[in-house]
Amino acid sequence: MAKSKAKRKAFMAEAVRLATESVTNGWGGPFGSVITKDGEIIARGQNRVLLTGDPTAHGEVEAIRKAIQVLNPEAPSISVDYQKTSTLRLIRSEPGDKLPFRARMLKGCEIYTSGAPCPMCMSAIYWSRFRAVYFSCDLEATEGIGFSDAYQYEEFKKPLEDRMIKMKQIYPKLGLTSYKAWEDRPNRHPY
Repeated sequence: MAKSKAKRKAFMAEAVRLATESVTNGWGGPFGSVITKDGEIIARGQNRVLLTGDPTAHGEVEAIRKAIQVLNPEAPSISVDYQKTSTLRLIRSEPGDKLPFRARMLKGCEIYTSGAPCPMCMSAIYWSRFRAVYFSCDLEATEGIGFSDAYQYEEFKKPLEDRMIKMKQIYPKLGLTSYKAWEDRPNRHPY
């Protein structure tokens, strides 16, 4: 038990080190993450929003992208030739799932992050199927330094027509074309 606690503290210390480095270098906010598998760090990420201008370059998302490269090395990079098959290995679904198999993603991994994940990062964490999320600073502490996600949580509860960003469904029949292509694909890869 003590070894586990010591490892968790070391993982969190590394996430905080990455967060501090991001601030010191002017790359982005104080957010860093590490992803572990079987008690070892497999990926690191830090906020690089200011460095890249990419609003999705949060520590958690950066770490997830790197972990996928480690665990799924067969995946082509975006710049390679077109590929027609998935490289994601299938595993048995959780009890109650409608599909017997799903893509492995990051199942069995844990993520340690310096601050409670924002809605975007939490969505990525759920999609990734992490076993656990550990964070150091909570949402209140994060809001105290000027990073508030409360408005997003409030927005998601509102009807589409009442949101601050215009949202309206248009041309649903057109969109169903790609949905039908997915349904008709005989070897579609569930994820």
